[in-house]
Amino acid sequence: MEAHADPGLRREPDWPVRALFILFLLVGIGARVWRFGAVPAGINQDEVLAAYEAYSLLHTGLDTSGHPFPVYLTAWGSGMNALESYLMIPLIALFGLETWAIRLPQLVVAVLSLPAAYDVLKRVAGRWAGLCGMFLLAVCPWHIFLARWGLESNLAPGFLLFGLCFFLRGLEDHRFFLLSALMYGLALYCYATVWPFVPLILLLQAGYAGWCGLIRLRGRDGLWVILSVGLLFALALPLLLFLLVNWGLLPELRLGPFSIPRLVVMRDGEFSLSRLPEHAANLFRLLVEQTDGLPWNGTKRFGLFYHMTLIFLPVGIYYAVRETAAGLRPRQLRPAGFLLIQLAAGVLQGLSVDANVNRVNSLWIPVAALAALGIWFVCSKISLRALIVPLLIYAALFVQLERYYFTDYAQEVRWEFRCGLEDALDEALGLEGTICVSRSANFARVLFYSGQDPDEYRATVQYSNYPSAFLDVDSFGRFCFDFDPVEPDRSRVYVLEEGSAGLEALRQAGFTIHSHGLYCTAYYGQDETPEADPFPRQPDLPKMPGECGTPP
Repeated sequence: MEAHADPGLRREPDWPVRALFILFLLVGIGARVWRFGAVPAGINQDEVLAAYEAYSLLHTGLDTSGHPFPVYLTAWGSGMNALESYLMIPLIALFGLETWAIRLPQLVVAVLSLPAAYDVLKRVAGRWAGLCGMFLLAVCPWHIFLARWGLESNLAPGFLLFGLCFFLRGLEDHRFFLLSALMYGLALYCYATVWPFVPLILLLQAGYAGWCGLIRLRGRDGLWVILSVGLLFALALPLLLFLLVNWGLLPELRLGPFSIPRLVVMRDGEFSLSRLPEHAANLFRLLVEQTDGLPWNGTKRFGLFYHMTLIFLPVGIYYAVRETAAGLRPRQLRPAGFLLIQLAAGVLQGLSVDANVNRVNSLWIPVAALAALGIWFVCSKISLRALIVPLLIYAALFVQLERYYFTDYAQEVRWEFRCGLEDALDEALGLEGTICVSRSANFARVLFYSGQDPDEYRATVQYSNYPSAFLDVDSFGRFCFDFDPVEPDRSRVYVLEEGSAGLEALRQAGFTIHSHGLYCTAYYGQDETPEADPFPRQPDLPKMPGECGTPP
């Protein structure tokens, strides 16, 4: 399918486009791979529980709540999207419980999103628009931040983009509809908030393409369409049954090796149009300010995609609307219309929930793509060589972002990712006795860093607030989270955050205290040198600026 507008590009040589494609791809890969797994140092509680669920499924065939290969994880009590955990299973089998390994699925999807963005925008407005979109996504702060840690719901934007990319290819060769159905179907397992909107996207896209006569239902082409619909239905069916189970209409089910569990608490009430004005105001503020105050999603200084991008977004929307409208009467499909469909679905998602950056993450790639389209459109009215001006500005902003990310930012998020906890727990595990861990560490991180046996965890876990949408744990195995550090027990080992009142009480009681970044290990009356591990870990590399305990 040829782009509708690509002024004069067919007379230009291919090598500049190919060279810039490779350059922009390498820039995007470098920004996401450099010191991957080390920055941000530590680990987030959501990514770590997804990883431990994968570890439990790998070794026992059950998740932490005892369900065999569930289509949706019970996890915290109110559930967790399952796809990332399943993608982690082979990586954990090969490399063990390593932070960099469990973050690889997010990294791979983010990197593959760059050529996918190029392909989509090339079909919308030509190769230079594709390059513009690819570069904007390659240096986009939100997308860089997203790629470097493993929040399971952040897989959704990539799979929705892949679905669109293959759908556009399917309009030329219907065999690609099968891949599009696969990507959109897998997107359902990335994030529950997209469940109502994936069918909407597909109905609008198929309706638009059908109106323009580009979906053929006869012969071999019709067979590919039927197979694609069947695949999408097969992928969606377990989640439809999951909803029926959790609405109390069906008991828990098994589909072959997979299970459909009943959650402790079903949070379907988070979708609501009753607070539409409030949700709309929140979404508008999020778009304008480009921050939700959560440091793992971005920073106010650079925004989600740099603040100057909002200048070009209305231009890109104008171009897409103009092109789409111009093709409606003669029934000529304009691929820009698909970006508008993706944007509309993202906005509707934002109006349905109390949005923060990751709750409405399906919105940001359409926003970035339309902004890139706006940049290309403005420059094409002057001269395509004028593209060098905004691209150089973005490149300068990107250099500043990278300098900030690996220095000041790396220090600012040390607490958010509980930097130092791993080393403190490693030392504690080499000592005898019950290990008392501050609740600030979160039980999920302790499960991961300790490599807790999943069967023992399920047999010994004691919850402090069962039933609840967000379960908290009092104890499991050797670990205890319900204790009073101000009244220390000399038979126990303590892992507490640096500077806490409990740590000072342990110090006054004569405990030996070792500092590990933001956490400390405290013990009494034991040899300060823990017994040698018969299977020692590989020695850590020298710490770089921004890692635990090393100021930039």
